[in-house]
Amino acid sequence: MSIIRAIIDFALTLYFYAVFLWVILSWIPASSAHAVGRLQTFLDRIIYPVILPIRRVIPPVRLGGGALDLSPIILLVGIQILRRLV
Repeated sequence: MSIIRAIIDFALTLYFYAVFLWVILSWIPASSAHAVGRLQTFLDRIIYPVILPIRRVIPPVRLGGGALDLSPIILLVGIQILRRLV
């Protein structure tokens, strides 16, 4: 039973760092032909299915001419809560 918990914890930890990297890379413009662009595309594919429902419930907060997207923060906190429960 503990091996299953370890695998789940590892997967959640890996996903946590993927989300964190996705946020950092969102600030870096890169073409899809570049290695960073390919990594961004890969991360988009694994993170968007989870983050889009959060964005529907909690839309970005308007700040002057821009917006602050809180959904990655909520996702990261949710992952940490899941890790504690496991």
